Amino acid sequence: MANVADLYKKTTSFPVVGPLVGDRLFSLAFAQKAPYFASIRPRFTVVEPNHAELVIPKRRAVQNHLGTVHAIALCNGLEAAMGALAESTIPRNKRWIPKGMDITYTAKATSDITCIAETDPEQWTGDDPDLPVRVKGVRDDGTVVIEGVIKLWVTEKK
Repeated sequence: MANVADLYKKTTSFPVVGPLVGDRLFSLAFAQKAPYFASIRPRFTVVEPNHAELVIPKRRAVQNHLGTVHAIALCNGLEAAMGALAESTIPRNKRWIPKGMDITYTAKATSDITCIAETDPEQWTGDDPDLPVRVKGVRDDGTVVIEGVIKLWVTEKK
């Protein structure tokens, strides 16, 4: 399978398309790979090894009864960012699967939300199959509305 970071870079660097349209094309294609991601309409803005970011637009379809972005929509955004990071970072001889999520809601999600996933390069080189990915969601004003860890199980391919 092609490296997701390479696909993002190619999609966003087409001279005819430009980076903004390329972001949208990549995001649409990524959301088709796991259809439940399409419900949040993610727009990836950064996809590289050890770091991925996407924006969840605040719109009626992802709001709760309070008019804020729903907690599950936020978790879907964090998982999509983590998935792009994992596919961009994992060594070719390994595979990953989500094992769990430990999340804290820290503020109301009252705007578009930028979902960020991060790891350190050395996390992918060890023998420990448990790999924590740091995740957070940030409002337009810089306030963190959700943060935590998505735990991956990383093993050798058979």
